[in-house]
Amino acid sequence: MSTRPEILFPLFADLETLEGVGPKIAKTLDAMDVHVPRDMLLNLPHSGLNRRKRESVQGAKLPGVVTVEVTVGRHQAPSRKGGPYRVHVEDAKVAFQLVFFNARSDYLSRILPTGARRVISGRAELFDGMAQIVHPDHILPVEEANDIPDYEPVYPLTAGITQKVMTKATRSALARAPELPEWIDAAQKAREGWPDWHAAIEAAHSPTSNADLAPSHPARVRLAYDEFMAHQLTLALARAKMRRGKGRVTQGTGALQAEVQAVLPYTPTGAQSRAIADIAADMAAPQRMSRLLQGDVGSGKTLVALMALLIAVEGGGQGVMMAPTEILARQHLAGLQPLAEAAGVVLEILTGRDKGAERRAKLEALKRGDIQILVGTHAVFQKDVEFADLRLAIVDEQHRFGVRQRLELGRKGAAADVLVMTATPIPRSLALAQYGDMDVSVLDEKPPGRKPVTTALSSMARMDEVVDHLRKAIAEGRQAYWVCPLVEESETLDLSSAEERFKSLRAALGEGTVGLVHGQMPNDDKDAAMAAFQNGATSVLVSTTVIEVGVDVPNASIMVIERAESFGLAQLHQLRGRVGRGAAQSTCLLMYQPPLSESGQKRLETMRETEDGFRISEVDLEMRGVGDLIGTAQSGLPRFRVADMETQTALMDVAQSDARKLLADDESLESPRGKAARTLLWLMGQDEAIRLIGVG
Repeated sequence: MSTRPEILFPLFADLETLEGVGPKIAKTLDAMDVHVPRDMLLNLPHSGLNRRKRESVQGAKLPGVVTVEVTVGRHQAPSRKGGPYRVHVEDAKVAFQLVFFNARSDYLSRILPTGARRVISGRAELFDGMAQIVHPDHILPVEEANDIPDYEPVYPLTAGITQKVMTKATRSALARAPELPEWIDAAQKAREGWPDWHAAIEAAHSPTSNADLAPSHPARVRLAYDEFMAHQLTLALARAKMRRGKGRVTQGTGALQAEVQAVLPYTPTGAQSRAIADIAADMAAPQRMSRLLQGDVGSGKTLVALMALLIAVEGGGQGVMMAPTEILARQHLAGLQPLAEAAGVVLEILTGRDKGAERRAKLEALKRGDIQILVGTHAVFQKDVEFADLRLAIVDEQHRFGVRQRLELGRKGAAADVLVMTATPIPRSLALAQYGDMDVSVLDEKPPGRKPVTTALSSMARMDEVVDHLRKAIAEGRQAYWVCPLVEESETLDLSSAEERFKSLRAALGEGTVGLVHGQMPNDDKDAAMAAFQNGATSVLVSTTVIEVGVDVPNASIMVIERAESFGLAQLHQLRGRVGRGAAQSTCLLMYQPPLSESGQKRLETMRETEDGFRISEVDLEMRGVGDLIGTAQSGLPRFRVADMETQTALMDVAQSDARKLLADDESLESPRGKAARTLLWLMGQDEAIRLIGVG
């Protein structure tokens, strides 16, 4: 069934087949992300107007929409060009006016002849003590008044589309909505009191009161669930494909892990031990592991990663760890090297910088199995990189590694287990939407000995005081990061702001104490500046973006962030996590340019109040919404039309377990409910998922 089922054809026809939609309107709808009749059905009304008929305008809540029957009185043409054209009318109790601008008097005389009875509906307001309706929405003879709905749905619009056009086209799309087979589990549907799909679509577009527009209305909940279900089925299919790929059973002996434990200055946290146990169990199972390790800044992901890599080596194979940038890859190398040496394991790094003979030698050693653990950038994806026996691939991810890349990675070591690590604590809803195909381990404890970081706010006007404090701290042997703001979109401006700050700090603190790192520098210069800061040759490191600062310098205990209000919460949290790694009490200073916007103030206050990355990510989600939080376009996140990831996390949870159960019972979706689920995937445009059914 790799073609769309015939029952859905009418919903995927041209928009111009809908009533009242010509080429021009179709083009405008296209810009609203409405491309086929199916999209019209999922474009639900966001509010409604009560147009129930009343006896009189008198006593109505004004301004507001009223529908009344009137007798038409005299017409009063404008006294000056462009003035209002007035028609006097009377309902059962009171006289009022209909007002028209740029009106054609012949047209108005025809539809509102003096002495006739008409039903009028529109927004009334008081003007000089008299009610008036400017440009009524409906003017109908009494016998046609039933055409006015008691309660009229109001749709989201864009320039060039009126409510009338939208309503007509939507009604036309509704007329062709088919009765579809049921893909929701019968017991669950009955328990929730959800209508059938067709009835739900009808009800969502035919509200009779404001209550029918609430996201909690059964019809809307059902339609939201359908979207979540289609998305989670797609992820579950990807997961099933990953797991169907023959896994390798990798049993660790514990010997190498014990060597590392022996040299660790602390005991792993409960969360670390649980995560290591989860990973060991996954690796020992015949299916392929697909696990997400989520941990806040400084929660100790590196140790968990190393233990997982050692299990691969203990089991007689190899492990690889990939980072998004070379700086981060080198940091992993620095963190892992001493521990790997303690266990007598051969660890090597491969990046785009390896060339010629050196690269060839590494590739040969890798193919022979002499290199047991490889750390690298995405360069390890290249065709000529071959492993002797790859058992585990760890991806340190910065939201750049979607489902598709995860499947690609699986092809590299035909049966390698996959562990994705993220240092961005993400709210449960996003974890479900983005990593619904994976099992999740969360590191929610800080290793012992990490002191909290004191966070303070300061206005940019106090720059001189800040520099004085910094001078004293440096005299005591402390080190500081100084992060410059991102200026607009221009890299050259970013650069000049960082260079200006570098010069002024060098002048204030002395030649040779301040270093500079920015994105435009050649790699070698960057490395040299980082190394000088790491070994204490420089005391202050000025840098542009956050990313460059992904380096561990335990002696650095001060983080100054200039124009902090221009950074996002997640960025500020990541930056602050760069200090507080050593024995000294650390400080993070957020410098801002007053006046602060409301959201700027909320971000900075949230930073001052909490160090909990998960709490910070929830605030971030509340403030920015899902799309902005990770930039939907590149994240591979779905765009839901009815469902709301932020408020309906529990519903997505249910959809995830439902999708996984359905596939566990019927992996090729051949049962009647399975076939209905295929129809759902086609309906929601998840063509990708359909290709995953029964392949692999």
